[in-house]
Amino acid sequence: MQKVLILGAGRVSNPIVQYLLQNDFFVTAADIDLEKAEANINNHPNGKAIAFSVDDQVALDQLVASHDLTVSLLPWMFHLKVAESCVRFKKHMVTTSYVKPEMQDLDSAAREAGIIILNELGLDPGIDHMSAMRIIDNVHARGGIIDEFYSICGALPAPEAANNPFHYKFSWSPKGVVLASMNDASYKRRGDMVEIPTANLFKNPIKVDFPEVGMLDVYPNRDSVSYIDIYGIPEVQTIMRGTFRFPGWCETLDAIKALGIISQDKFDYTGMSYAQFMAHCIGSENSENIRQQLAAKLGINPEAYALDALEWLGLFSKNLMNRSLDSGFEIVSDMMLEKMELASSERDMVVLQHTFLASYPDETSEVIRSRMLDFGKPGGDTSIARTVALPAAIGVKMILQGNIKLTGIYRPVLPEIYNPILDELENLNIRMEEEYGLPLSENIY
Repeated sequence: MQKVLILGAGRVSNPIVQYLLQNDFFVTAADIDLEKAEANINNHPNGKAIAFSVDDQVALDQLVASHDLTVSLLPWMFHLKVAESCVRFKKHMVTTSYVKPEMQDLDSAAREAGIIILNELGLDPGIDHMSAMRIIDNVHARGGIIDEFYSICGALPAPEAANNPFHYKFSWSPKGVVLASMNDASYKRRGDMVEIPTANLFKNPIKVDFPEVGMLDVYPNRDSVSYIDIYGIPEVQTIMRGTFRFPGWCETLDAIKALGIISQDKFDYTGMSYAQFMAHCIGSENSENIRQQLAAKLGINPEAYALDALEWLGLFSKNLMNRSLDSGFEIVSDMMLEKMELASSERDMVVLQHTFLASYPDETSEVIRSRMLDFGKPGGDTSIARTVALPAAIGVKMILQGNIKLTGIYRPVLPEIYNPILDELENLNIRMEEEYGLPLSENIY
């Protein structure tokens, strides 16, 4: 029986463990929190749970060496350490995270070791890559070119659960969501490069009306331009990867960033209330009438929606924070997690849409749209966990069954990888609905 090591037992880990156990692999779940690892294995006879810290190099090497493949669901900064161990012991590896330059630098070593390190095999990145490449390759096979490409994804509460002023709840890494809001963004628009500094990330979101969900806001997601090469579309004149949010999020996050309250700089907040924290962030020594002060700082109406959201979160409260040396990022993200975690009785959802403008040698053009709407189930069976974990699980099975024979560092952008995975995902009720031949009026903007 082939053995798979799963490093990390966080929010998205259970579906991959269950899938592999059901497909007759032996699974070791390893996490610093043994109870979480044990919950994933759930006393299955073909699995075991162990307590593990990635800081223990000896233990890491022993685990990697004793398994046929390692899946790293650890925070991204640990993937390289795991990958180096996999290269040393000539063991395959899968991650759901973006390929960092340091990981790409291992390509030659992985090839020499005869292993594949398959990255970006989750939802975003992952299903987005595979479903986009299926359409891109189809257009190219018909002699066409991709003129414009928009790829937008969001992990959100289901509409009935989006019942707070942020219209958002956490079903995955809370810190990661807030950190992502601090990125710059770049994309290509009608041949011109567009650079969006982090301060402007949430200004002027695009609007998209998504069936069964309603109107959603879209803001640009990091570096879209690098995907011109990754997707093999040098002809493209517009490419933008974006993130879906319900209306209210962008407006509120724009205010949060403008006020500087999610800075990672540390300060001694001993004895301060939340209102005093807000006053400190804007350089005021007076925490009275903090809402009016913030409105003046932002140049907005004191009755603005974003201020309602901040007040709901508790940032205008005179209650003591009970913090000492800390950062605004930690304070605010902890408050958001406390009040905005998806309840076990609530559903989450994943919303994904690709929109292409393609043209052909006969001078015809079409808009092609591909959409996925996937809902989780109350009780902790979240959509985000399924859509992140199951592509990786299928990839693991394909590698160990010899259906992927590549060696080196890869993303799932090749037909021999993406077609079988997308096909099996459809059997698991995770599917993209494709529409060809749409009029040009159906383009994003």
